[in-house]
Amino acid sequence: MSELTLRQEFPIFNAHPEIAYLDSAASTQKPRMVIDRIQGFYESEYATINRGLYELGYHATNNVAKTRDAVRHFIGAKDSKEIIFTSGTTAAINLVANSLSQGLLKPGQEILISQMEHHANIVPLQRACDQYQLRLKICPITSNGELDMDAFKALLGPQTGIVALTHISNVLGCITPIKTICHLAHEQGAYVLIDGAQAVAHVPVNVQEIDCDFYCFSSHKLYGPSGVGVLYGKANLLEAMPVYQSGGDMIETVSFEKTTYADLPNKFEAGTPPIAQIVGLGAAIEFVSQIGFDAIQAHDEAIQSYAYERLSQLKGIQIFGPTSNKSSLHSFVLKDAHPHDIATILDQSKVCIRAGHHCAQPLMSHYEVAAMARASYSVYNTSNDIDQLISALSQVIEVFQ
Repeated sequence: MSELTLRQEFPIFNAHPEIAYLDSAASTQKPRMVIDRIQGFYESEYATINRGLYELGYHATNNVAKTRDAVRHFIGAKDSKEIIFTSGTTAAINLVANSLSQGLLKPGQEILISQMEHHANIVPLQRACDQYQLRLKICPITSNGELDMDAFKALLGPQTGIVALTHISNVLGCITPIKTICHLAHEQGAYVLIDGAQAVAHVPVNVQEIDCDFYCFSSHKLYGPSGVGVLYGKANLLEAMPVYQSGGDMIETVSFEKTTYADLPNKFEAGTPPIAQIVGLGAAIEFVSQIGFDAIQAHDEAIQSYAYERLSQLKGIQIFGPTSNKSSLHSFVLKDAHPHDIATILDQSKVCIRAGHHCAQPLMSHYEVAAMARASYSVYNTSNDIDQLISALSQVIEVFQ
């Protein structure tokens, strides 16, 4: 499908044809097929799962199972039981940080993260270090805004228990060489957790080929609904890890003397899951699969290149991150203009961008800025959106410079 045809698949642009939505790294807009699938499920198919001995209940349970298998296929997992539904990437990282640290790490071991991580890949691991007597190590980035591989190799050792890194930075857009990371980490006996929140809508993922131990992402950044995410984990590790949250559905038997726990994946899915959201995630995966990553990556490259060409010509702009081997976003500052003021003025021109610390305050400190503006792109963006952005930024420059 052409970029204009794809844009027509998103009802929000019919309702608001004037907007240039350039905040997809925060959350993507939703295509009609996802909206229709969720609405149809609520209107004519809804029931809770794993309980009701009636047709609607069986059907709903089967829908969730189908989505689980669709996720397995989408990321190249070996078995559907390795797919755990969570409320999002943050919940998935918390699960691994707590359960893996508690069950398979020893006091004194280290968790290695990078300078460019999202707070969701910092704070849960900090807390795990405090709770389980572990040590947090930070890998720096290069002057080009990429992971410093020499520093990573120097920090990695037999004392490393977990390596937790972003696949694609939500600020810099750089793509981490995660396959190499996994190989190096496994040589030292470390487990690898990859935050794929920014990656799954832009690059194909095959967890078996990558050989990561854990991979997580959120539906709402993949054209699906909010409220559901995915944790992939190797089955042998998930089976060895202690339960994280407890309650209904994750049990086998309960008595006042003892509780036994369900097999995977139920072991890590306590309570009633977000059923309609899971169904919507299945539709989102179908949508992405229909487009195909060859087309997605070609579109990303075209939009990103055009945006960089136009942005780099602006007076007083500083763009952060590498110019190649990156995903579809640009973070920047303009001389004498606070990013919040930039975003406010752009909003008056119907341009939607993100401004702030992007849940990456340590990275802001590294660059000695309080905040950045960020434009991020997706399959529904066109060159017209970039032109609208540049026109609005030119107005900002006139005001502040």
